Amino acid sequence: MNTLFNQSLNVINAGLAGFADNIRQAGGEVTHLNWQPPALGDIAAGLALARLLNHPLVEAANQQAMSQYLAAQPVLVDVLAASEAIPAMAERKLILHAGPPIAWDDMCGPVRGAIIGAILFEGWATDHAAAEQMARGGGVALEPCHHYGAVGPMAGIISPSMPLWVIQNKTNGQRTFSNFNEGLGKVLRFGANNDEVLQRLYWMRNELAPAMQAAVRQLGEIELKPLMAQALHMGDEVHNRNAAATGLLIKRLLPALLQTSTSLSTLQTVVSFIVGNDHFFLNLSMAASKAMMDAAANVPFSSMVSVMARNGVNFGIRVSGTGDQWFQAPANPVEGLFFPGYGVADAAADLGDSAITETAGLGGFAMASSPAIVKFVGGTPADATANSLRMQSITIGSNPAFTLPALNFAPTAAGIDIRKVVDRNILPIINTGIAHKAPGVGQIGAGITTAPMPGFVEAIQALALRIQQHEEAQQ
Repeated sequence: MNTLFNQSLNVINAGLAGFADNIRQAGGEVTHLNWQPPALGDIAAGLALARLLNHPLVEAANQQAMSQYLAAQPVLVDVLAASEAIPAMAERKLILHAGPPIAWDDMCGPVRGAIIGAILFEGWATDHAAAEQMARGGGVALEPCHHYGAVGPMAGIISPSMPLWVIQNKTNGQRTFSNFNEGLGKVLRFGANNDEVLQRLYWMRNELAPAMQAAVRQLGEIELKPLMAQALHMGDEVHNRNAAATGLLIKRLLPALLQTSTSLSTLQTVVSFIVGNDHFFLNLSMAASKAMMDAAANVPFSSMVSVMARNGVNFGIRVSGTGDQWFQAPANPVEGLFFPGYGVADAAADLGDSAITETAGLGGFAMASSPAIVKFVGGTPADATANSLRMQSITIGSNPAFTLPALNFAPTAAGIDIRKVVDRNILPIINTGIAHKAPGVGQIGAGITTAPMPGFVEAIQALALRIQQHEEAQQ
């Protein structure tokens, strides 16, 4: 004991930083751990988490969900109108939006603006006021894209006559869908809805979609997983940077397109549009990620996240072991770079279905492969690498199909585990665009955000309850 007291004081401090400051002032050495109690200090949730850690049912279910995710083979097989691809859209006036369910009165400005634009696009109303009245009065049904196997970036709007990419998982035959990417700036997905936006949508429906359909059918299918893996090696993370992936896609599409009966004038405008839009592949990346995550969904007792999505108000997650149940919390703001003349006060909260890429181990999870992304979303290349490494702490495993050259070709972290998120207080990181909070303005920047913790805490309690009920039924 005397020997101990004669040694220099070296303390490990966990919790309040003030205690560490006092030790330093007294001349002692201190290592401060930025520790917080798990589950936001909720005792009941903390106990539920403790029951789930190393639980044999959860561990076995996670291995099954992870195996099904890794086995998924998403391929582009067709282009169809939404009313053809999703039968419910042919049966009633239905518009799909990004994120978890939300009523019109609670929606953010960009989503409202995009819905108004979609109503005008469909010809259901002749002016903005009538379109808004129709949406507000329930004249059109508004539901999440994810409820129909679909995804859409930012506002995520899909209406019946919009063209969709059709992705099929060759492993299980399930299909997923996404709309076409309009480019950047004043576009529908950021809430813009003027005549310029509508004219572009008409052209995409009437000329771009038939050309893409003809090319895809000429090819038969395009395997997306190898294309995405190659893009990671070329500087993309296939969420906010898709320059390489778009280039690889056009290399596949153009020779097939030349073999179709597409007119020269249409060919010229279509190719010009695609090569001028580095984000063209984004929607395909999202639908492919959706196919991979749907393969891992609905595995009883799994703690693996199958969906992350935002509607500009709330951030929602779904967990494989709790089925179609949403766990929601207010969406976090986005920290990033703004276009000239805009700032934080102008921005909507986190928005869009594109976080499905992070859910699948891409996007923010693969930032190490895309150092150039920081010029678009902020930070440094070192930050990008650190983000990819940090995500390894909250995942079940990794995906050997997607590797990161900057990390010695280590596989991307994949399979977000709600237990690790809550236990380690590490939130999934997401790259995203920033929409103006007012309808009709459009994109004003891009940046980085995280999923909010309360949804994960709620999911922990729900999964623990399901397991408890199962165990009681077995007794």
